[in-house]
Amino acid sequence: MPSTPPAPQAAARWDVHRPPRAEGRNFLVTGGNAGIGYFVAEQLAGTGATVVLGSRDRAKAEAAIASIASRVPGARVRHLPLDLADPASLRAGVDALALERLDAVVHNAGVALDHPPRRETRDGHELMFATNHLGHFTLTHLLAPLLQATPGSRIVTTGSFAAKSERLDLDDLQSTRDYRPKRTYARSKLAQMLFAVELDRRLRAAASTTLSVLVHPGGALDPLTPSRPPVHVRTTGERLRNLPLGLVVQGKDAAAWPAVRAVLDPHVRGGQMWSPRVFGLRGTPRLEPLWPHLTDTATAARLWTAGCELTGHEPAFTR
Repeated sequence: MPSTPPAPQAAARWDVHRPPRAEGRNFLVTGGNAGIGYFVAEQLAGTGATVVLGSRDRAKAEAAIASIASRVPGARVRHLPLDLADPASLRAGVDALALERLDAVVHNAGVALDHPPRRETRDGHELMFATNHLGHFTLTHLLAPLLQATPGSRIVTTGSFAAKSERLDLDDLQSTRDYRPKRTYARSKLAQMLFAVELDRRLRAAASTTLSVLVHPGGALDPLTPSRPPVHVRTTGERLRNLPLGLVVQGKDAAAWPAVRAVLDPHVRGGQMWSPRVFGLRGTPRLEPLWPHLTDTATAARLWTAGCELTGHEPAFTR
């Protein structure tokens, strides 16, 4: 079972607008150049930490760095080339990281395809499953020595509300028989979430001080997201037309709050899931019980074995 949740009075002290300072700490955010990942990076940069944006697109990463610098005086942000669909890129990126400690990695990057046909990576893996799950599985393996050398480091995995109603087909993880993009995406995110929970079990069995924490951002829409030109531009008209939706969902700046809390809050424990407070769709982050299918240890263990076979790696941590 996950570690004991924090006491209510401790959790109540968290202020999403004033997170604790983190000078001297290093954080890696995959997909930190756009969307929710950008706001995770911006908010973490505001704590005084060094933030590394893992991104395959250098121009977009440089635009994100410029945007953060314009809002966070003295921000320490840099780009690390990473393509989660390309294992060679991950190896080269981790070799180039050049850090003595890594306090947290936020597994945030992802790809969502809206229409067929089914697409594969160079290694022959379905693109969404390869990027969203297998890429982060491999990255965790490659970062394990650095994370293990950093006491109390954290691996924060971003899931999705879309995975709540899905179940994995362990005999067709890569949707070779029945490819439906929205379902394949949801299942790839469910695989990420099961990975995070299984990783926590393995970390605790190894008596590691590294924590695996699961988050999901709820519902996040561009029209409710504040402008960060040139990364994201929202018009006044878009904002006004979509204001009623703010009763149900939120912008990507607020959707970043669960991940930021999972990285920084000293009361967070391994195996927990943090999500928006209001129906899991909007609001400040709160501790949420794991969904029933995320507690399926047999499925998680089989998925882990499949990940090892498909990538040729196994994330391993010791005391």
